[in-house]
Amino acid sequence: MPNSAPPAATAQAGAGAAAAAPSSGTIPKNRTRPGALGGELRVALTRVSRCLRTQRGEADLPEGQFGVLTVLHKHGAMSPGALAEHERTKPPSMTRMVSTLAELGLVEKVEHPTDRRQVVVRLTEAGAREVAETRRRRDAWLTQQLSDLTSDERETLARATDLLIRIAAR
Repeated sequence: MPNSAPPAATAQAGAGAAAAAPSSGTIPKNRTRPGALGGELRVALTRVSRCLRTQRGEADLPEGQFGVLTVLHKHGAMSPGALAEHERTKPPSMTRMVSTLAELGLVEKVEHPTDRRQVVVRLTEAGAREVAETRRRRDAWLTQQLSDLTSDERETLARATDLLIRIAAR
């Protein structure tokens, strides 16, 4: 099983004294400056994200392929070109990813409804199950980490989540 240490413990292992600061009380002013906070936040988000990405479904897909499944799950069927644009990858790379996912039975390529020269990529039931299972495992991992925190720490994270959503929307 992947590292099950809480994110705080993982962050303390290599982020220095700043990460080891107590989670309650006054935060030193130098840690709240945008440059310093940005660096610490980037490291913490990257580490948590890496831990989450280790939690995978039965197919144990690389993150790029899982990303394709989640796009199809959220937006529905689309052309390989539209998928490449959405995922900001080159069309030949997307074509290879779609072919691999089709071989695994997670997507299927069907004829485009108006242009017979094109195909549309659609999520299969197995692909939808893979998305659901991966999300379930990731949610379970994160829930376990959060259950190790105090209610005040979880409240702080809830407020921080609102801010991160606002930052991501810019």
